[in-house]
Amino acid sequence: MKFVKMHGCGNDYVYLDGVTEVGIARRVVEPGWAELVRAMSDRHKGIGSDGVIVVCRPTATSAHVRMRMFNADGSESEMCGNGVRCVAKFAHDRLGVGANPMLVETGRGVLSIECEVVAGRVVAATVDMGEPILEAERIPVQLDTRRRVVVGVPRTEFLWESLDAIAKGQGVGEIPLGPTATCVSMGNPHVVFWGPVEFEHPEDQLIAAIGPWLEDHPIFPSRVNVHIVDVIARDRAKMLTWERGSGITQACGTGACAAAVAGVLEQKLDRDVAVEVLGGELRIRWDEATDHVFMSGEAVDVFEGEWPNR
Repeated sequence: MKFVKMHGCGNDYVYLDGVTEVGIARRVVEPGWAELVRAMSDRHKGIGSDGVIVVCRPTATSAHVRMRMFNADGSESEMCGNGVRCVAKFAHDRLGVGANPMLVETGRGVLSIECEVVAGRVVAATVDMGEPILEAERIPVQLDTRRRVVVGVPRTEFLWESLDAIAKGQGVGEIPLGPTATCVSMGNPHVVFWGPVEFEHPEDQLIAAIGPWLEDHPIFPSRVNVHIVDVIARDRAKMLTWERGSGITQACGTGACAAAVAGVLEQKLDRDVAVEVLGGELRIRWDEATDHVFMSGEAVDVFEGEWPNR
């Protein structure tokens, strides 16, 4: 099985061609697929990645290709902002899809992607991520207060005492976060907290302590991506991420979009911001006229190979 490893700001995935290799598209629904994803994603015994993305023939007549995205634990997710840029690169560079903008079908719907092409190959792209979803029941998030939206909610409503105990139990100590949190969906669910971010040894920081606990908490029936965001200036922020199904990742495109939206709603950030992540930088713009969020960033080949049929 031929594969390509690609990344967007360090958010790396194994890409499979389900367009010309129809057997791959069929295999996605067969028993053992999740086990295969876990084996490929293993950073010690496999290729090593945050998951596997299959580029397929679209089911939507308006789209050029379709993306199916699987986390490192084998579970399927609706969207990946860094991954969808690389899908556009894969379709352009390897499948000969020359449309620009390119239309990619995702679990979020059909997204328009404007590709930056240099010497015949895509090097970066801007994705129209659509409108952010703020209604609690659509994110989804369930709080006892029955809030319609979860914007600037006091952190005590996120079982803060339990989070504090978890953090202290892992040696983090007092939780140095702001008093509020915001939930946003960009086709997949996110919760954004505000606090100091350092990029060295993220596995020893607060995100590693509260991320796995919040990811599977009952208030998030579809699980959740957890972010800590540090506001550097009105037009710049730093972010650490715990992604559902993958753990700490170098970047999260939908998470950067959610952080930017949360920053605007909580009056911490402007509508056009740079979001620094472990693997680089993403540019996020929340357009006031259309209410659409636009994300720009790199799309990079790492290497190609062949996975043994097993």
